[in-house]
This record gives sequence, C-alpha cells and structure tokens, in this order.
Amino acid sequence: MSLPMTTTDPTKEVSIRMGTEGPASLPQGTVMSRFDKTCAEHGDKPAIHTDNGSGGWKTWTWNQYRADVDKFAKALCSIGFKAHDSVNIIGFNAPAWFISNMGAIAAGGVAAGIYTTNLPEACKYVSAHSKAKVVVVEGKKQLDKYLAIQKDLKDLKALVVYGEPVPTGINSKVPVYHFDDFIELGNSIDDSTLVERKEAQKPGHCCTLIYTSGTTGNPKAVMISNDNLTWTSSMMLSTISALTPEDCLVSYLPLSHIAAQMLDLHCPMVTGSQVFFAKPDALRGSLGATLKAVRPTVFFGVPRVWEKIYEKMQEVAKVNNKSFIKRNVGAWAKGKASKFNEMAQYGGSNGSPMMFGLAKKILIKIRKALGLDRCIACFTGAAPIERKVLDYFSSINIPILELFGQSECTGPHTTNTPTNWKIGTCGRPLPGTESKIDPNTGELCYRGRHIFMGYMYMNDKTTETIDEEGWLHSGDVAKFDDDNDPNIVSPSGFMSITGRIKELIITAGGENIPPVLIENEFKLAMPALANCMVIGDNRKFLTIVLCLHVEMNDDGSPTNKLTGVALDVAKQIGSTATTTQEAQACAKFEKYFNDGMNVANAQTTSRAQRVAKFTLLDTDFTEPTGELTPTLKLKRSVAAKNHSVAIEAMYA
Repeated sequence: MSLPMTTTDPTKEVSIRMGTEGPASLPQGTVMSRFDKTCAEHGDKPAIHTDNGSGGWKTWTWNQYRADVDKFAKALCSIGFKAHDSVNIIGFNAPAWFISNMGAIAAGGVAAGIYTTNLPEACKYVSAHSKAKVVVVEGKKQLDKYLAIQKDLKDLKALVVYGEPVPTGINSKVPVYHFDDFIELGNSIDDSTLVERKEAQKPGHCCTLIYTSGTTGNPKAVMISNDNLTWTSSMMLSTISALTPEDCLVSYLPLSHIAAQMLDLHCPMVTGSQVFFAKPDALRGSLGATLKAVRPTVFFGVPRVWEKIYEKMQEVAKVNNKSFIKRNVGAWAKGKASKFNEMAQYGGSNGSPMMFGLAKKILIKIRKALGLDRCIACFTGAAPIERKVLDYFSSINIPILELFGQSECTGPHTTNTPTNWKIGTCGRPLPGTESKIDPNTGELCYRGRHIFMGYMYMNDKTTETIDEEGWLHSGDVAKFDDDNDPNIVSPSGFMSITGRIKELIITAGGENIPPVLIENEFKLAMPALANCMVIGDNRKFLTIVLCLHVEMNDDGSPTNKLTGVALDVAKQIGSTATTTQEAQACAKFEKYFNDGMNVANAQTTSRAQRVAKFTLLDTDFTEPTGELTPTLKLKRSVAAKNHSVAIEAMYA
C-alpha cells in the first residue's frame, strides 16, 4: 500500500516526492543519518562556539556535540518520552537550543521552537497543540511563563532550564531540571535503546514543527519531514561555492523560524561548517561586535538588519570629517563596485571595470569594519527589502542575495547565488523543483521534495494549501522574467514577488490594488519613513498611514523620539521637530510628506493606485505593539485596529 504525499498526523509517514533524474532523484535521508555521517567525517573539528564570558569562545567539536545530543536523547527516554512525542524550546540561540532540538529528533521525536516574545497564552497554545512532553526554557523569564500555564498542559513531564540556575522555592507540578542535570538522566539508558530509536526513523517521518507566526488567528504547525530538511539543505548549499569545515556563520535570528533552523542548524551539518552564537542582545546592538570577532563567511540578515547597518553607515559618513580627496576616492571606488556588480548579474563574466582591483582594496576597509570581509555570500529574505539598501551594499562590494521561501517549503524555494543573481529579484528556483504562475490570479505555485507534510491536525488548511497534484499554493503574487514564453513549462528565471493575494486591497470600485508596491514607492520617495501602510478595502479612495524612524526602548517598543534618517531629513527641510508629535504639527514636514506622496503617486500604473490622503502616526510599527511578526512582516489587521481612529479620520 503506497504512502500518502501529505498527512496531518505527526505519527504517520509520507511518501517522498522523488524525481526520476537530477537533483530530485537524490537518495532519501534522515536528519540523524546526516548528523552521524558529519560527526564521523569531522569529529575532532569545531562545530559550535559560544561566548565564554571572558572575551573568548567555548567550543564543542562535532564529536562533543553528538555526545551531548545523545545524552539529551537518552534523558528523554528515561522519563518515558516515546517516538513522535514532542519537545518545545523557548530561548535565545545557544548550544542548549541545538542540543535539545537534535536530541528530540535523535529520540525519534519532534522538535518545536517557540518565539521568546510569545506571551504565556501563546506558549500554552503551542505546547498544548503539540502535546509537549518536555519544554526547554532559557532562564527565569521563560520558566515563569510555563509555571503559570503548566496546569493546563496535561502531557507535560518536565521543564528544563538553560542559561541560568534553576530558581529556588518554585512551585511546579512537574520536575524542573537544570539542563546539565537533565542530560545526566540519560546515564541509566543503554546505548542500544538510542540506536533502535535512530534506526526506526524514516525519511518521511515528521521531525520538526514550525509554528507560523501568522498575521491572523492561532499559528499553524507546519510539519517538516527528515527528507525535507536533508534534501533542502543540500540543494541550498549546491547554489553556493563549496563550503568547508573552515567556513562559519553567526547564529542570532530566532531558531523558531525555518530560515534560522535551515541556515544555522541543518546547512552546517552538510559541510561540517562552524556556528558561532551571538549574544542575546544581538539585535539591540551587540551583533556588530560579534561579526567583527567572528568574520563569518556566510551571513543572513532579515531586511531590517541590513537597513540598520545601512542607516548606521550613513550616520558614520556624516560625522566623519574626511578630506575632499578621500571623499572623492571613496565615491570613485563605490562607483566601480556598483558597475562590477551590475556586470556580474545573471552569471555574467563580462570582466571588471578598469581599476576595479584598486577599488576593491579601498572598499575592503569598509567590509572589515563591518566584519564581512570574508563573506562569500550575504543573504536576505522573510520580508521585502528596499532597493536603495541593495544598491548601497552593492556599491561597497557586498551584493545582498535575496531569496524567497516559506515554512511550508522548508525555507527556500528561490534564491540568488554568488555566481548568478539579479538585483531586485528573489532569484531562481532551487534545483529539482517546479514552479508555475496561476494564469487567473498570478499566484505562485510550486512543488518538490521541499514541500511540507501538512499542517498538524488541520486537514482543511492542508488541502487548501497543497492541491491533488502536489502543487503548493503560496498565497503570493509573483512573476518570473521568463514566464511570458509559452514554450516554458516550469519557469526557471528570476522571480519577483509583487504582493500577497490576501493582502490585495479591493476598493469600493472593485479595483485590485497591491499595497506593497505602493508602500515601497512611498519609502523610496521619503527616506524618513520607517514603515507605512496603505488602506482602501471597500473604500472609495486609498489612504496611507506613515511612521517615522524613532528610537526604541530596550524591549523593542517604540518611543516618540526621532532618530537617524528622520532627524537628518528634519535638518534638511529646516524643521526643528525631534518627536513625532512635533513632526505632526510641523508645516515643513507636511510639505515633505505631500511632495513625497506626489512622487510616489507618479510611479503608479493607474489612477486607482494613487493615494489621496496620508496621516503621520505618533509611533512606529513594532513587534511588541503587535503590528509586526517576529520576522517583521506587517500584520495589517492589527495595525489597522491599533490605529483605527487615525484611519477613520481620513475618511470622515
């Protein structure tokens, strides 16, 4: 009896979507067979590094890493953890996160990360839905969430704390272990038990759950199989120059997200490359120092990370009182790099601009200052990135390679590569995959061995997303630069995302409006803007709410104090405003916004896409205030609700 291609039951096995030739026909595999193979080949070489608190690094070799993974897996077995049971992990990236994740898989179970920003109710949903037997938490802050909700988690057997000592005097219905003590429980389990658990695993078994952050409702649990992870990581690395055990990356993005798991956990497992863990305050300022200390050879940053670096570089350029000659030499070098990277697109080999070698020597100083002088591939994804940011980094000889993916395709589906890219696109499909554009809706559909198993316990949602022919319906409106050729069955050109089907605004006149394209034009026309959102569903005309760049509190919530580019713009237009409220009352900012709106409207393709009114909000969209997901995607419904008064005033 043949196995199904999809399932919503985490205990079931699915059939692998094998091809008859090429990359899609590569042998099937499991995560643990890949892990054990890498440990056998590179056992005494360094695998993971974490800050030792004294200015250096504490290092695990691949053999030491595997030993701790096996200990954790046997500890799970010792408390009654069975095949297909789940472990939840909530905390910042650390060796304990990796070991817990891999230990759960080694024991035949399923690992699920939880965003550290989740409130207790959101944690309860994930842990109850996944029937978590063990939850691994970082420190007291995350432990307190589970002490408050554990009475509602009937499957919970243990809480495990890493990063801090277990607090004294806690009241818990289940044992609370420190991570180091927990893994010692495995000493009572014979090695043969773990061998049996590993051998029982199949490529089509679920081993990872990715809970989509979602823009509405409860998150869906994306079921990822062993083969999804092993095949997709191999395909991703096939697009980059051969990596070695000497290559390294910095782990700092949330490991509950598929992009971080794929790049930090699974890709290094293919090549034996090294992972350095950043400090927990990486996104609040320490990432720069870590990059300079590690000098990674591969780096992934969500657009906001690249934008922050860009903004910082602009500020530094303003305060550096360079001589006329140095400024002109720098501009000359940047011009040469921009030209080179323009010529190098599409896999081009058109040579280099004259004296580009000298320009590189000048620009390497900037790359070293950023800690990116050794990088052979710098990626971005998860949200749109502004063209001005791409152009800037291209000018300092750091081409940023955009990729497109989803949790539902185990991370990437299309990617630009170091030898084949097109600025402003998300690159070409991974080898061994198929793509198509729905002729009626413009929706991107694709299939291959990277397609997920299904949404756990959600049959209807699964059949809505994966059709009977195995095509995943992405929900994204896209175009390929070769999809106008009728002779091409599966487009393989460079892909661009033009919007989300669910995000399309349908006006009172029935016009379909892609808001992202309009919002990008507004941000391009007005650099002072950090965010903006177009409104117009069932309305007679479009409006937009604007957010200036403001300072953030330590918890990531916004203040009303202007910062960076917003302050620079204020000076340029002759405004004395230093807060959002002052900008709201400032005639010069009013003119700045009106002029910017006119520029943006001039780029639209129809009158229906023109914005009629704007309003400046007194705050920015952020994750703590609920308008952004952990990967900084805009939750339009939440933003509209939070700022409904300002929005309705534009239609009054």
